[in-house]
Formats: sequence, structure tokens, C-alpha cells
Amino acid sequence: MTTPRQYRDTPVDVKLVLCALWVTMLFVFAYVDIFGLFRADVLDAALDGKIANTAFAVDQVFLTTTLIYILPSILMVVLTLLLAPRVDRIVNIVVSFLYLITIVVSCIGETWVYYLLGSLVEVVLLVVIARTAWRWPSPTVAPSLS
Repeated sequence: MTTPRQYRDTPVDVKLVLCALWVTMLFVFAYVDIFGLFRADVLDAALDGKIANTAFAVDQVFLTTTLIYILPSILMVVLTLLLAPRVDRIVNIVVSFLYLITIVVSCIGETWVYYLLGSLVEVVLLVVIARTAWRWPSPTVAPSLS
């Protein structure tokens, strides 16, 4: 009789978990926007240089503002790996909370299920990011030999 092979589970560093969560959130974020380009109202408005169902025109100001909006989440992928733990923890909590608010607000009045589902997944990922950062393990203190 053979025994099933056992595999050792290795702990994953908090920084890597947070980095992976940010990457995943960005993929969902991007694909929700990309899928939106298949909507006739969004595509027609884009061809007219506008954002569907808004007063926004697609111009230098709009595109620059959009880039400024998305840059913090993009930078969180690398900042999560490079920042000191104390700063990293605070920045992850603050940035995830700010994005969570903007995503919830963007759902107001939305009726497309793909958008609402994608936004729900983004919100869940952002809550997990904040929770993971909040529960960041304390550094272990070596016992004193004196």
C-alpha cells in the first residue's frame, strides 16, 4: 500500500502576498475597462472623443488625470516589495482604502453586470490587501542573552 505524497507548504512573505494581490487587482481593473470597449455606448462615445454617460471629453487633461489615478496602484506592486515594513503597512492600507472608495462610487448608477462583478472582485481584493497589511506580523525579537 502506498501512502499519498505529502508536500510541505512554505510560508509566503507578506510583501509577496501584497504584491501578488496588487497585480491581480490591476489585471481585473484593466480587463473590466478593456471589456467595456466592446460596449456600443462606450465605443461610440470613444470614437466621438468622449467618455460614455459622462460630460468628460477624452483630451490631454482627462488622460493625464486617468494616468495619475492609476499610477499609485501600479507603483504599489514595486513599492510593496521595497518599502520598510512599517511604511509599507500604512501605505497599503491607505492606498487600498482610497481605491476601494473610488471603485464603489464608480458603481453608482451602473447596470452592466460584468462591471459590477469586476468591481466587486476589485473591492474584495482591496479589502484583502488592507486586511493583510493590517495583520502584518510583528518582528520576532530574539531573546536577550544578558
